[in-house]
Amino acid sequence: MPPILTDLIIKDLTVIFCGINPGLKSAWDGHHFSGRSNRFWKVLYQAGFTPYEIEALNDATILDFGYGLTTAVARATSRADELSKEEFDNSIETFKIKMTRFQPQYIAFLGKPAYMAFSGKKQIMWGHQPEDFCGAKVWVLPNPSGLNRGFTLADLIVHYRQLLNAIKIDTLH
Repeated sequence: MPPILTDLIIKDLTVIFCGINPGLKSAWDGHHFSGRSNRFWKVLYQAGFTPYEIEALNDATILDFGYGLTTAVARATSRADELSKEEFDNSIETFKIKMTRFQPQYIAFLGKPAYMAFSGKKQIMWGHQPEDFCGAKVWVLPNPSGLNRGFTLADLIVHYRQLLNAIKIDTLH
């Protein structure tokens, strides 16, 4: 069984990026988004969140920019669709406790499944969500996994940049 991937989280982050669950390679490597086909680090950089592309090996440096990483479900799989509804249901309380404790300004769910399970909604749109979650604003962004062929790199960058622009507008108020 793969090890549990450690969250990269501290209090009062600007954004906590919440993956659905760790990929097997990430869990074994001990670093978030370490799969070769995963586009997370490239998208984060190209959308303007970081001044350079962080390498998965140095994933903890994301904290230096006010961002963190967690997953909705801790169990690593090769594909997110291997998770059961019960696994999401069993993760909700732990996730709520974590968000309440660390109080990020924004939670960015990477992909719809986790937020749909946690919110109980059957239909959600990409982007900003109308309800806060544990006091944080919620965004749902396309999953950067290489398995997600529905979004090109350019599409992902547009979605992630919309979140960054909303953060910038919020900090002006």
